[in-house]
Amino acid sequence: MSVHIGQSSRHPFTILVSDDDPGVRRSTQLMLRAQGFRVRAYTSGSALLADPRSLHADCLVVDFRMPDIDGLSLLRRLRSKGWCGCAIMISAYHDDALEREARRVGFEHVIAKPLIARALLEAIACSARDHG
Repeated sequence: MSVHIGQSSRHPFTILVSDDDPGVRRSTQLMLRAQGFRVRAYTSGSALLADPRSLHADCLVVDFRMPDIDGLSLLRRLRSKGWCGCAIMISAYHDDALEREARRVGFEHVIAKPLIARALLEAIACSARDHG
């Protein structure tokens, strides 16, 4: 996979990662950085929403179930602030109903946990092409 997806010389492709599980969050952050992406990681959806830089990101990778705000609500709130990047949900509670609701809200991809790096990188590449 090319790390130059969606990048220009002025704007590296930036991915927001929000997961309340520190191990998942950190491993996702490290894996994406190793691929050349700029990554901003957040312990909660509220922390992500409070960061004004989040509105300039290209992609969101968010867990469905988090203590403060779920992934669906987080994307709705980002969209209400004018954010129009690509969105990918990860969830240990993946089923058809969640998949339908996530797509209705605007997630391009829903990936089941345990997270497989290749599946996430392919989803990012696909979403970046669609938004590029």
